[in-house]
Amino acid sequence: MQRRRRRAVLREIPLLGGVALLIALLLKTFLFQAFVIPSGSMEQTIRIGDRVIVDKLSPWFGSEPERGDVVVFRDPGGWLRGDEIAGIADESAVTRGIKDGLAFVGVLPSADEQDLIKRVIAVGGDRVVCCDTDGRLTVNGTPLDEDYLYPGDEASVKRFEVTVPEGSLWVMGDHRSRSADSREHQDGPYGGAVSVDLVVGRAVAVAWPVGHWARLSTPETFSSVGPPDGG
Repeated sequence: MQRRRRRAVLREIPLLGGVALLIALLLKTFLFQAFVIPSGSMEQTIRIGDRVIVDKLSPWFGSEPERGDVVVFRDPGGWLRGDEIAGIADESAVTRGIKDGLAFVGVLPSADEQDLIKRVIAVGGDRVVCCDTDGRLTVNGTPLDEDYLYPGDEASVKRFEVTVPEGSLWVMGDHRSRSADSREHQDGPYGGAVSVDLVVGRAVAVAWPVGHWARLSTPETFSSVGPPDGG
């Protein structure tokens, strides 16, 4: 009797493993995924090597990013540079295989991910100007007090004045002097803006290392920004 039960349990292990794998894949595809940060463009909010948790559920239900959100998005074309892609350390084939498997199901971030992470400054229809007499960005005429910027950074050295196309986002890194963001791609098809269709999800927290843990909330300054043209 005990042998029969043992054999039954052994037969169930692959099934349970398959169910667990399926659940992990569903979570990665539709709910949450970990991403590694390979560049300093979002410092000090998010540092090089930090792991962030990204909410992928909202886009599935038609919830578009809002001003102030930190979002992960696919490369619109030519945004990624070699020094922004995470390197892979030398390690054994076994270790690499385990890490690749965990990355596949979303437990670890993939070293091959080539997505970008930036903060949404403005959404479709917004007018973004750099800068006012106090050196601040303005969105629809409202100045932003960006206390999340990297210490010592200006809102932007490059001056610009743009109207964000509908269905697009104007994105910038918090470390403005090290971020190749919308400002640097104004010759692109969307004038530097990113289509909302390219958004993978909204970063909700820094999960690792433990000492960097933080919830990524929307800065208060964006709550005072009104609709375009005061509508």
